[in-house]
Parts: sequence; C-alpha cells; structure tokens
Amino acid sequence: MALRLIGTGFGRCHHMFEVRNHPEELHFWQAATRGEMPDWDAVFAHYGACVDWPSAFFWREITAHFSDAKVVLSIRPAEDWHRSIMATIYKNLANPVLPPPGFDRDRRRMVQDLILKRQFGGFLGDRTHALAIYRDHITAIQDAIAPDRLLTYNVAEGWAPLCAFLDVGVPDEAFPLTNTTKEFQQRSAKRAGKR
Repeated sequence: MALRLIGTGFGRCHHMFEVRNHPEELHFWQAATRGEMPDWDAVFAHYGACVDWPSAFFWREITAHFSDAKVVLSIRPAEDWHRSIMATIYKNLANPVLPPPGFDRDRRRMVQDLILKRQFGGFLGDRTHALAIYRDHITAIQDAIAPDRLLTYNVAEGWAPLCAFLDVGVPDEAFPLTNTTKEFQQRSAKRAGKR
C-alpha cells in the first residue's frame, strides 16, 4: 500500500528508511500513532514527497494538510501484493525479535502497531482479510482524492503515465526496479547478522 505525495519539486522522498536512519523523526510518528497529529510541515520539512509506511497510514491527514499536492496511488494485482508482504515485512511484524529497549525497539513497536494492528486488525496473515483491506484502501483513496490530484498507478506501466501526471519529460534511463523482495530479504538478513 503505497501513497506518494508530490509537492513542489521532487527533493528527498520520505520512506520508512528515513525513520530508521533519522531517530529524531520517530517522535512525530509515535505521536501520530497515538492520535496526536504532528505538525506535518515539520515532519516533511526536509522532503519533497513521501511514500510507504508510516506515511501511507496517515494519507487522509497528510493529503488534507498538503491540499495542493499530487497523489500517486501505487497499485498492483492484489494477490501479488499479498505474496510480497508475506515474503517481506510479515514475519517481522507477526513474530518480532525485539532489540533491547531504545530507539530500534520503539520504532519496531510503532510499525507493528500501525501496520499489523491498526491497518489490518491483527490479521495480516489472513489472506482473505488482508486482500479486502488492500482493496478497500485503494477504493477509499480513489473516492476521497479529486481526480485531477490522483494518479492510480502500477509501476509496470513505466515512465509515461507518471511523467504525464507530474508534467515532466520522460527520462532517457530505464525505469528503476528497487526494493524487490530479494533485496528486502538480503537487507533483513544483513541486519539480523549484526545483532
């Protein structure tokens, strides 16, 4: 479930990696998870866009605050999405090996609360339930965001629809493929080896 907000220019993109790499950001997301919405201008002060968790959970609040931002709703076949999530983040969410008290533990608990508990009601591993949540999420965004602000986009479509929506030229380079299941699993294994 990806949501991209495109503001003025492109700049840096906020991703879950940013929360991991910048501990000073965690308090924003912990507050939001408790229902205390942060100052979104402060949260995204150094970013021109956001994608992935935890931003995707707060899409209503963020899109309302940045009311002129364009929104790219990343989709793919629901079954493909579920296979991917089960092969990547599910294991760590459902059976976390928590690090000692501190930043890493607090970040993981925030992620677990947002994704596993709040988004999926604790039933991400239940395929039928998870697929219904996925489809409902897409419909909710499509119903809430004005069509001129929203691109429902499958990356398999490549550059053309994305660039047209953002009113920029199509790059000469090939469309990138990053953060694959294999890359995710390799990163996870590397981090686990460092513990």
